[in-house]
This record gives sequence, structure tokens and C-alpha cells, in this order.
Amino acid sequence: MKTYKLGWVLAALLGAQFTLSAAEKSEDVKSLRGPADLAQPAPAERLKRIPKRDNVFAPNYAQQPPLIPHDIRHYQIDKNVNKCLSCHSPKNYREFGATKISVTHYLDREGRALADVSPRRYFCTQCHVPQVDAPPLVDNTYQSQFDDE
Repeated sequence: MKTYKLGWVLAALLGAQFTLSAAEKSEDVKSLRGPADLAQPAPAERLKRIPKRDNVFAPNYAQQPPLIPHDIRHYQIDKNVNKCLSCHSPKNYREFGATKISVTHYLDREGRALADVSPRRYFCTQCHVPQVDAPPLVDNTYQSQFDDE
């Protein structure tokens, strides 16, 4: 029983040491919110401008999920409804001139074909995001492999 209590005491002391050292280093951390008090809610940002539909951004890397080239602000995507499928399903894409969703979205985890969109691919905005005309949040030196084309 003494060993059990000693283990908890040591864990508590190590946790306190880690917390103190993290607090000392937190002064070096820079937030994208700037000097704002994190306990206060930040004001909502202005909505970003979504470019016109015919100005599709090129991918930045191989296998990047395509960006959404239109506004989806009021689209419902939940367990009951997926507004994206009303235009992008194999049944409707021609009628709306939309891109058909990939056949990979109809495969389960083991690679077996399904009759409907896989549950793990059903929530489109997990991977696909609207393209916006906005500056990067932080500076970086990344160069797309597609810039040379």
C-alpha cells in the first residue's frame, strides 16, 4: 500500500514540475489572436471572399482534397442530410454541371464497394474546404510542386 501512495506522490510532484516549467515558457508563445485575453471571447472575423466559380485554385500537393469553388455557407451536412450530394452524386452531377464525387468515397475501410457513400466520407467538409481569397495566417516558405506547371 505504501508503494501505491508513493507512486501517486511522485506523479503529483512531476506534474507540478511540468506545469511550472510550461508556465515559465508560455511567455515565449505567440498567439495568432495577438495580445488578446484568452478568457474573453474574440470578436467574429469578417467573412472571407469566395472567388467566382470559374477561378478554381490549383492544388498545393499531390492527393490534396479538391477545394470547394463555391459558397457553402448555408449548406446542411449532418447525419440526416448532405446538401453536397444533391449536386455531386453520380445521379445528379451531369444535371448540375458539378464534379462527380470519386468512386473512392464508396469504399469501406477494407476497400469493399458500398451502394452508398461511405460513412467515413459522408461529411465532406472534414477534408474539403471552400477556397477563399485570404492571406496566409503565418509566413512560410512552402513551395507547391505544381507551381512550375
